[in-house]
Amino acid sequence: MDTLDLKQMSAMIDIIAEEKGLPKETVLGVIEQAIAAAWRKDNGDREMNVRAVLNTNTGEADVFVAREVIEEGVAYNPSTEIPLDKAEKGAKIGDIVEEKFTVKDFGRVAAQTAKQVVIQRLREAENEAVMSEYEDKIGTVVTGLITRVEPKIVRIDLGRANGIMPRSEQIDGEYYTVGGRIKVYIKKIERSDKGAQLILSRGCAEFVEYLFRQEVPEIENGTVEIKGIAREAGRRTKIAVTSNTPGVDPVGTFVGGRGIRVQAVMNEIGDREKIDIVTWSDNPSEYIREALSPAEINKVEIKDKTAKVYVSEEQQSIAIGKQGQNVRLASKLTGYELDIELVQAKAKKKKSKNVEDSLLSALEEASEEE
Repeated sequence: MDTLDLKQMSAMIDIIAEEKGLPKETVLGVIEQAIAAAWRKDNGDREMNVRAVLNTNTGEADVFVAREVIEEGVAYNPSTEIPLDKAEKGAKIGDIVEEKFTVKDFGRVAAQTAKQVVIQRLREAENEAVMSEYEDKIGTVVTGLITRVEPKIVRIDLGRANGIMPRSEQIDGEYYTVGGRIKVYIKKIERSDKGAQLILSRGCAEFVEYLFRQEVPEIENGTVEIKGIAREAGRRTKIAVTSNTPGVDPVGTFVGGRGIRVQAVMNEIGDREKIDIVTWSDNPSEYIREALSPAEINKVEIKDKTAKVYVSEEQQSIAIGKQGQNVRLASKLTGYELDIELVQAKAKKKKSKNVEDSLLSALEEASEEE
């Protein structure tokens, strides 16, 4: 089609709106943007500020070119400026005035430009409409179909929309297969000049929290509560829990009978990732001791947001964890910078010597009595 038939486009607005699931006003706006682009191609240049208004009854369009009124006798850009003596009566310097043109059709090149604009803008409008539907689903877990696996992202079809799971949101060591079904956490909608994009995650702490909420109904009724989560996806998660009801064991509630609840979460995230469920406390010292579990802590000294944690030599490697993971996650969970310190060796020797002295004294006393 070498020309742009405005009457035909006017008649198509309702059909396009229904097919794309878009409001009629949105489709009309897209077509008017295309008309403005086509007119600019035929009659002006890219700098021109052009808007179009389509009369859907007659199939004619009015195009308005906006220009700023400037002082007479000054060099000006005719695309965006108009001298005061050439502007309409009553205009003042600094005003924006519009010149009106009526159009019925366009040349071949302009028509092609218009069609490209319509296709692009409709795609953008359709994508934005779908993204708006997913605004309410941010923070939930949905099941999708893996459509493509790339080095840095995994593309996932959620039905109405497609999303991406960046490398940083994946579970370390997890393998993804095209065609596989997968549960993902809808983290956010990222908007840019290229359009809106759903960002999905399996590696965030919120994903684990959501899974526990599905397995532990006591969270919903307020019996128990999640107070914090620190996670290194694919390796270890620490989750701090508390009970709001006397007599209810929060850790046991999350673990479940024979570990059924925590196992259900691990079945989803993989057995490679260990889950430590610890008791939260409003006493920072007690909370730090719990967070460093399974290490046994001798003493905790807190100053501001830093804590010195004293452990015996045999507990030091447990407290720090493989590649510093245990202390790193405990620090993230509690919000304190944790320094692991060894209990003074002298103190241990002194204690041992005191026991020996006491034993020798007792033996001496016994021999004297004989």
